Amino acid sequence: MKKLVLVGDSIRMGYQACVRKELSGLSDVWVPEQNGGNSTNVQKHLDEWIISQMADVVHINCGLHDLKRDFGADETVIPLPQYRANLRDFLGRILQETQSTVVWATTTPVNEIWHRQRKGFDRLESDVVAYNDVSVKVAQEFGILINDLFQVIVDVGRDNYLSPDGVHFTADGCDLLGKSVVDYVKPLLCQ
Repeated sequence: MKKLVLVGDSIRMGYQACVRKELSGLSDVWVPEQNGGNSTNVQKHLDEWIISQMADVVHINCGLHDLKRDFGADETVIPLPQYRANLRDFLGRILQETQSTVVWATTTPVNEIWHRQRKGFDRLESDVVAYNDVSVKVAQEFGILINDLFQVIVDVGRDNYLSPDGVHFTADGCDLLGKSVVDYVKPLLCQ
């Protein structure tokens, strides 16, 4: 049976059950127990979460934790230049040290007004766009496939699927994302 590794933050944790269900019998779906967090954390756990897994397909994302910022702060937790460098490092290592097909997933949209009302820090819509632009360019530099989960949510109406915290998704939103991941990776697992 083919093996799929899903690495990502709490958004991945929301859709992983759907992916497992949809790919049952076709693929072993492995996920880290913990939230993937930011790009520095993915780098830190790269050997454990990806390199050692010997997966046929790796579907990976990070960004929502990188672009967090304290209220009124000029800088994000992981500034864009560091985010770019982190992605180049770990995506390059995955390609060099595994035989996996790598799929980069874009960061899903946020509603910054809802988020600000419920969290003690900001996630700005403009930062999501900026971080996605950088991540897509890095993925393209490496010839990595891109699953545009950002656009999946935009196309169906972001606020129709976001939970009140402005960043996580309703059950329907998680299923929508999970099915999008399945639609993207299934042909790769059937090769």
